[in-house]
Amino acid sequence: MPTLILLRHGQSQWNLEDRFTGWVDVDLTAAGEAQASKGGELIALAGISIDRCFTSVLTRAIRTSWLALAAAKQAFVPEVKDWRLNERHYGGLTGLNKTETAARHGEDQVKIWRRSYDTPPPPLAPGGEFDFAKDRRYAGVTLPDTESLETTLARVQPYWEAEIAPCLVAGETLLIAAHGNSLRAIVKLLFGLDRDQIMDVEIPTGNPLLIALDAALKPTAARYLDTSRAQPLPVAV
Repeated sequence: MPTLILLRHGQSQWNLEDRFTGWVDVDLTAAGEAQASKGGELIALAGISIDRCFTSVLTRAIRTSWLALAAAKQAFVPEVKDWRLNERHYGGLTGLNKTETAARHGEDQVKIWRRSYDTPPPPLAPGGEFDFAKDRRYAGVTLPDTESLETTLARVQPYWEAEIAPCLVAGETLLIAAHGNSLRAIVKLLFGLDRDQIMDVEIPTGNPLLIALDAALKPTAARYLDTSRAQPLPVAV
């Protein structure tokens, strides 16, 4: 039966600096590298053979996939990179310190921007430091200037249905190394969660979430491989 492993990238430099990162291409810290490798070791200990890996086009997720696969002794696994698995675009908050932003705009407003389902941050102004229009990774793409979880799901879902789900239907075991919000979008799809339920889902960094699926790609079992850092899991509906 198909099996899916969701792996949120390890700690990045901007995670460490408490900054809104989104689509900015920052690298892993040494701690993040260790988290990614530990995730791969746990995959190896669980005896899981991976057929294919999907990741975003952002370095922190790509390097997490490489480190995890190497630690699992499966560095040879084919890998597909796509921008639709990128982190949520944080718009005009991109690059800002989270604590300073809360002091300026109020904690309640920042909580809405960060955690609500359908309220995005203010849009990113064009032509600035974090304008991705000239980045060749996104050539031909109509770029967002901000995203909520709802609009992140709107770009993840077509990619899931066209590229990822067919591999699972074929019985493959997949690793998706990506980001907190793109992975939460996938969890919402798989578990049939409503907009309120998904807001309570938090995926820890570097901790592989192993999901067994039936032929219709409905979860039959799910568990974190590192039980000491596990978060509550939703129930499929």
